[in-house]
Amino acid sequence: PRAGPQGSGGNHEQYSLEEDQALEEWVSSETSALPRPRWQVVTALHQRQLGSRPRFVYEACGARAFVQRFRLQYRLADHVGCVNTVHFNQRGTRLASSGDDLKVIVWDWVRQRPVLNFESGHTNNVFQAKFLPNCGDSTLAMCARDGQVRVAELINASYFNNTKCVAQHRGPAHKLALEPDSPYKFLTSGEDAVVFTIDLRQDRPASKVVVTRENDKKVGLYTISMNPANIYQFAVGGHDQFVRIYDQRRIDKKENNGVLKKFTPHHLVYCDFPTNITCVVYSHDGTELLASYNDEDIYLFNSSLSDGAQYVKRYKGHRNNDTIKCVNFYGPRSEFVVSGSDCGHVFFWEKSSSQIIQFMEGDRGDIVNCLEPHPYLPVL
Repeated sequence: PRAGPQGSGGNHEQYSLEEDQALEEWVSSETSALPRPRWQVVTALHQRQLGSRPRFVYEACGARAFVQRFRLQYRLADHVGCVNTVHFNQRGTRLASSGDDLKVIVWDWVRQRPVLNFESGHTNNVFQAKFLPNCGDSTLAMCARDGQVRVAELINASYFNNTKCVAQHRGPAHKLALEPDSPYKFLTSGEDAVVFTIDLRQDRPASKVVVTRENDKKVGLYTISMNPANIYQFAVGGHDQFVRIYDQRRIDKKENNGVLKKFTPHHLVYCDFPTNITCVVYSHDGTELLASYNDEDIYLFNSSLSDGAQYVKRYKGHRNNDTIKCVNFYGPRSEFVVSGSDCGHVFFWEKSSSQIIQFMEGDRGDIVNCLEPHPYLPVL
């Protein structure tokens, strides 16, 4: 009578060990050895003392040694409900956050206090709020589940004037893409498959750029990113498995629905289960594109390759199921890939080797939706 439970317990333990081993092998496949650190701490500190290391902080931000030392420093708690987005201003002195409570809070994050807390004007969950560059922190662009794209007029990120609607999607609008250096122009995308360009200098700011289609069917969009090296090109992703790149100078609806090129992992081209892309983002120089897939992994594509090219790297371990997860590059030369997860943790991968080099708790018992690197400090 005693032998049965003991035997089954042993089998269960053996099965668990085999399961863990299989999972470990799967995570470690498609990885390579970590490259030697390019940044030597002692050498860099010595050269800085001698005055011959003017880019010390810049280089330190891309150093693996600092990434592996990330620790929780501040907790900014003023929102009620989910926080869906965070965004630093150009100088990195202020942080804007927004979420399901329809409020936008501008933080003095170093002193851990809000300097501005205002109603966004949206009627449903605010998905993104971003400072426009080169405007003295006077303009904040927002989009939300209500499909509206709104602009808040501020004074030095410290005083609030009002918000106004500049575009309306016929479905939730999840993401904005800022034009580098422009205080007036940005792109928006929505689940209505429409991409708008917004120019705040115009009486009617919104112009329709493209409607994303696969054959004759519209493809709703979750995400958009502008190429920092070529502001005419942008990438979108959404309700199917394809990352699509468009060039605003040559969108011909009769030819490939206006798409310049599109990418997807080859094993997902004809997949039987529905696949969504929750986030796409360009690297610092526009040569690479990250795409985070729902119920799947994160993939790196070379944006300069021809249409249909296979992914270059794959990043495994996180879970992207419950919410519209963001993915991001970290480091001045996009040395690392960083993502939140349904498990409440933050994952860092070394980009070239696809190895997880940092794994830390981001939100106790809940989901990490988005991650925002500081523009020039080793802060996330």
